[in-house]
Amino acid sequence: MDLLLRGGRVLDTTHLAASDQSAASTSVDAAHPDRGALDVRISNGIITDIGRGLDPGKAQVIDCSDHVVSPGFVDLHVHFREPGHEYKEDIESGCRSAASGGFTTVCCMPNTKPINDCRAVTDLITRRAQALGIARVFPIGAISKGLRGESLAEYGEMREAGIVAVSDDGRPLMHAGLLRRALEYARSFGLPLVQHAEDLELAEGGVMNESAVSTRLGLRGQPSATESGMVARDLEVVEWTGAQYHVAHVSTRRTIELVRDAKRRGLPVSCEVTPHHFTLTDEACNSYDPNMRVAPPLRTQHDVDAIIGGIIDGTIDCIATDHAPHSDVEKDLEFDCAACGMLGLETALPLALDLWRQQLISLTRVVELLTSSPARLFGLDKQGIGSLRLGQAADVTVFDPAFGWRVSAADMISKSRNTPFEGRVVKGRSIITLCAGKPSFDLRQLIVNDDNNSNSNRGPAS
Repeated sequence: MDLLLRGGRVLDTTHLAASDQSAASTSVDAAHPDRGALDVRISNGIITDIGRGLDPGKAQVIDCSDHVVSPGFVDLHVHFREPGHEYKEDIESGCRSAASGGFTTVCCMPNTKPINDCRAVTDLITRRAQALGIARVFPIGAISKGLRGESLAEYGEMREAGIVAVSDDGRPLMHAGLLRRALEYARSFGLPLVQHAEDLELAEGGVMNESAVSTRLGLRGQPSATESGMVARDLEVVEWTGAQYHVAHVSTRRTIELVRDAKRRGLPVSCEVTPHHFTLTDEACNSYDPNMRVAPPLRTQHDVDAIIGGIIDGTIDCIATDHAPHSDVEKDLEFDCAACGMLGLETALPLALDLWRQQLISLTRVVELLTSSPARLFGLDKQGIGSLRLGQAADVTVFDPAFGWRVSAADMISKSRNTPFEGRVVKGRSIITLCAGKPSFDLRQLIVNDDNNSNSNRGPAS
């Protein structure tokens, strides 16, 4: 299938994260990531030309006027539940949900059943995703066997099978000695270690942020120090080992300060933030809506302001969704009994664009947070992911920043319905998502599918 994306605002921020000029020169324009209205030619799944007034030849022309053409979005933190919990989500429904949100690459956490702590499970995930061809799926392997925090998993065999990082996800590494060994072992394979920073002893089973709100609601709270205290400990070990360390879903002001200082000192540290942590506060729990229960919990406005400051000054490296589907069996319960987690893939773009509409960051920065920066953190940029480089596979997202729509759980492509944004009117939506040049999502059914590709997602028109 040959396509010509005509007249869109082309944004490629690859050069902003490039470590040398040779890497920067391969992006659309190393000096100017936003070059205004351009055409993008895609032939046999490859980006072959970017310029003005390109001759379409036999390619199908798609009018992208008033739309943004960017690299496909990259999410470093999702849960697709396969194998073991396919009733919540599976790789196919997860990939289709991702494509609907503009994501062409996702990294799956290891808390499957069985746990992804060995080659066999990693192989299953990668082969299943490759057979579907809807989005690129890179597994994250477990730090410890069975996520028990006792002994290390076999990183080498999982690395060979395709993992791009290690994490025990929702189970933090409480044992500092194991953390040291894990960092050293991960470093030998070039893998970042992703930490869910939560001191379980300090958290004491809290189900939301400890504040006046939790007191008023009569719910057990956990202080923000549960996160920042663990990050402070971890950074001492990171400085000792020199290994790459990534903080998942930062949520507190103090964590931002710690990461900012670590970067200033030159430590190999990065972090991500979720849209719900820069959009919602603990006041959202006032209704006892179990969809508001998440780990780490929603924090105060003071924390949200600090997170936005970290996005603005670059302390926060990327946006990740922590897409965590749960069925009604786990979610339709009392707040303190409900499972932690929210859907995120289909609402991430409009929530990120709100920062641009509020003139807090540029549109270029929004694209960077969703594309080149996450790709760089896990080494995916070496495969051309997160860029619009000529000669690379055409993983492309065409989105309309002005597209208004109302979030509805009933319209979600995910198997689950646990969105905290039900009924919210938002702006911004992926119109076309291409994975290797093939449409995995086509909102307005603009592409004539001449090869009978079965992977196209047709979303609602409004």
